[in-house]
Amino acid sequence: MSAEQDEPVRQRLTRAEAKARTRRLLLDAAARVFARKGFAGASVEEIAESAGFSIGALYSNFGGKEALFLELMAERGLGRVAEAAQTLDRHEAGTGEAAAELGRLLVDVADKDTDFAPLQAEFWLYAVRNPHVLDTMAAALREPRQALEGLIDTWLAEQGAPADAPAESVATVVAALFQGLVRLRRVDPDSVPEELFGQALVWLFAGIRASAAPTDGPGQS
Repeated sequence: MSAEQDEPVRQRLTRAEAKARTRRLLLDAAARVFARKGFAGASVEEIAESAGFSIGALYSNFGGKEALFLELMAERGLGRVAEAAQTLDRHEAGTGEAAAELGRLLVDVADKDTDFAPLQAEFWLYAVRNPHVLDTMAAALREPRQALEGLIDTWLAEQGAPADAPAESVATVVAALFQGLVRLRRVDPDSVPEELFGQALVWLFAGIRASAAPTDGPGQS
């Protein structure tokens, strides 16, 4: 390929990199502004200004404040699934070691990531009050949910889980358990000690394994 033919390729890559950088800066700025002012109090004008871009750049990359927030939520979800995957790479799911590390993950989110959980609760209320947002929210969170399903599907296959315990259902239970315990620990830390989330997962996985075990039929001991 000649230098003249190669030039448009380099330009396309440069534009893609510039767009990715703009999106990253807008997301980082949005996270800061949301943390200070909440979802309702944050404005697209302040987010764009904080990132060093025009409002037009914000709308051309995200379409608005809702899309910015939902992408931040999806990123956080993917990050937590990645951390859980690393834990299960080091320790077998359902063991005490894995439970302890997963418990610490929940405590870190509840005790250290103190800005985002209230923001998620605020946005959930906003979406419930604006039903047209619900489908958009579900679509935005599909990627982290699918990542969690993939992680759990691998574990279920390794454990020989029964067909009536599909990864999608187990992922829903695990996600709800995590989110609920994070919120409860913020309200009443003593009721959610560090080991509780991990122990609850041990109970869940043990129940799935037990349901897969053959039972004695009539006349069998």
